[in-house]
Amino acid sequence: MTLKCDLQYGKGEASYKLTRVGVRGVRKPVIIQREGISSTLNNSLHCSIDIFVDLPASQKGSHMSRNVEVLNEVVEESVRKPITAIEDMAADMCRKLLVHHEYAQTADVNIRAEYFRSSKTPLGKDTYEMYMLLSGGHIERDGPLTKKIGVQVIGMTACPCAQQTVTEMLEFEGDMPVMAHNQRNVCTIMVTLPEDQSIEADELIDLVQDSFSSPTYELLKRPDEGQVVINAHRNTKFVEDVVRGVLDRFVKKYTNLSDDVYVDVVSESEESIHKHNAFAERESTLGELRSEYNKN
Repeated sequence: MTLKCDLQYGKGEASYKLTRVGVRGVRKPVIIQREGISSTLNNSLHCSIDIFVDLPASQKGSHMSRNVEVLNEVVEESVRKPITAIEDMAADMCRKLLVHHEYAQTADVNIRAEYFRSSKTPLGKDTYEMYMLLSGGHIERDGPLTKKIGVQVIGMTACPCAQQTVTEMLEFEGDMPVMAHNQRNVCTIMVTLPEDQSIEADELIDLVQDSFSSPTYELLKRPDEGQVVINAHRNTKFVEDVVRGVLDRFVKKYTNLSDDVYVDVVSESEESIHKHNAFAERESTLGELRSEYNKN
């Protein structure tokens, strides 16, 4: 049956261009497989996918079913032929969106996926820990395509100010770390880069974890629990220290990336002795960060 009515091509009640129109939170399994990475990534990732195009002022609505068609096409292809990176899948979706939406000038895709990888507790017990993978893409018609890769990591910080205050109040002069209040810190790094450049999510997880007072673990028996607390109180951090630590490690590690790579690092500490959270963020090009690093 052929339907003649297509209201999306009609004129809207008011003529305003819309920046992004589409669907959010479409959940799909995506098959990832490649060599040289954690074996836990060589399987299905359960992804939540957002997919958008812009809409011109002259058009009433976007053909949202086309977004889902593009998404299904790319995901089903990953089942037949596993992809190597979800940011590359996002880039592929962006290209296809502009083909399916002839009226659109831009397309955006965002993907979140839970990711488990093997780890060890401080005393050597094997464990699997969960992280959040973040990826995406943005394209402009007859323009460049950029892709995004990032991670969200949960760790622990111990407050240096509280530790110093307690040390003075107790008049403590020993070598053992003094008590401080602790925070669960959630740190996110998102990197936007040209299509021909890439980085590994595992590397981003490592440099974020190294910036906490201590990593955290899903299961800890008492000796490991005690060691985590000791390690954290020997390595106190402000929420600002976490962001600066991630930036410093990123600049030192990725000397091969171009200056126009864009970095966004967010650190939020869920306070234990306050009813509010502490927050810090830095957005910058890699070139700006390198300039600041060279002045140190």
